[in-house]
Amino acid sequence: MCSWNPDECFTFAAPLDSGREARHSVHVKGSGPPILLLQELPGIGPETLALADRLIAAGFTVYLPHFFGTFGKTTLVTNAARLFCVRREFNMFLRGRQSPVATWMRALARHIRDRQGVPGIGVIGMCLTGSFALALMADDAVLGAVASQPALPVFGGDALPMSEADISGARAGMSAKGPALGMRYRDDKMAPARLMRNLETAFGDGLDTVEYPGTQHSLLTLHFHQPAYARVETYFRERLGA
Repeated sequence: MCSWNPDECFTFAAPLDSGREARHSVHVKGSGPPILLLQELPGIGPETLALADRLIAAGFTVYLPHFFGTFGKTTLVTNAARLFCVRREFNMFLRGRQSPVATWMRALARHIRDRQGVPGIGVIGMCLTGSFALALMADDAVLGAVASQPALPVFGGDALPMSEADISGARAGMSAKGPALGMRYRDDKMAPARLMRNLETAFGDGLDTVEYPGTQHSLLTLHFHQPAYARVETYFRERLGA
């Protein structure tokens, strides 16, 4: 049983870009500037909750949407099966445009900004959700974004999981608000170097990238790397005025 208890949990409903409505629970905990923490594969397990607790202890409010899997566990087979249930929202192989759930995420970012009464929020995306954080920089509600080990699209070659319009909008947001932050382990095969180089080409000065020595994958959770976390915390303190 998961012992992590949020201060609040609500269901947020908003349309996908297909027009179909999606509904997901959002767990909220902490006080201070808000950070939207987007889950990675294989789910929201103890390591993701530990990241949330670090951010909370640092003085942030964490908003943690639950998209798939058993909350508090990272059983790969079970959670991968539940990812199949939201396949219409997340597309791991989609090239040249965002998955439909990106529209839902933008609506949630605005909702968080408005309910907190702040100028904007921060976003962290990891692995499956890494590129979503970058695309959200196009929205006025997002003041800063971290893409940790972005991995989509799977088998994408030179393609990015976003359209030219997505890239253009995010670049404009980065130009106005300051660069986003991209991170990976240097020899991570799941978040390949070619993808990071393509993101650097697409966003130019709008994306600061850092690569840490190692062959592991999850910088902020399963394979926790303290310097990477410290960089993230500093980034959001500067961007959100914490």
